[in-house]
Amino acid sequence: MFSTSSKAPFWQGFRDAAPFVLVVGPFAAVFGVIATEAGLSIAETMFFTISVFAGAAQLTTLQLLQENTPAVIALASGLAVNLRMAMYSASLTPHLGAAPFWQRAFVAYFTVDQSYALSQAKFEVRGDWPLPSKLAYFFGTCAPIAPVWALMTFVGAMIGEQIPESAALDFAVPIAFLAIIGPMMRTPAHMLTAFVAATASLMLTWVPYNLGVIIAASIGMVAGAQAELELAKRGLFK
Repeated sequence: MFSTSSKAPFWQGFRDAAPFVLVVGPFAAVFGVIATEAGLSIAETMFFTISVFAGAAQLTTLQLLQENTPAVIALASGLAVNLRMAMYSASLTPHLGAAPFWQRAFVAYFTVDQSYALSQAKFEVRGDWPLPSKLAYFFGTCAPIAPVWALMTFVGAMIGEQIPESAALDFAVPIAFLAIIGPMMRTPAHMLTAFVAATASLMLTWVPYNLGVIIAASIGMVAGAQAELELAKRGLFK
């Protein structure tokens, strides 16, 4: 799949993504536990995690279903959480959009927070890389994460309720997202987006079915976009 010249970018991507295994593993185990607690069989849990391959959306949907949320709202919430992938796709298109359809299909499937964040940061620095090198780096970031996600989901599903609450595996979820978001807070607009979204989320905890999180995210994105426009007018943002 990769030429000799692309092997180095692939292993760069692999090395850059390897630390995320420390949080992806517990994150996947948490999903496996929650899925079995929600009544899914091991086979259903594995089909869910392999076909969707989107941890945050999977957890959101299952947690809402556990709270007896109407299925339509649970599914809509999971879809809303995953809408960020559309933004990820638009951001990666200038770099990977010229790839053949079958390669773009794999890119679409393996686009997750970690692969996107690492690839986007690398492509900003190595914009001179040819398409094969960029593809190799992208798939390199997926190589240590995807197998661990599937394996630890299976482990979590197998263990299920046998994991004691004192293990507190759910710590991996916020840590995983903080590890991704932190390095990307590069501009005042980015920081404003995070601050507004977090503040709005806290203020909207009363909204039923956790819909306040979706509303808060929308408010944060609008605030960030407006900040970028204002900074661009003043020549402070490019």
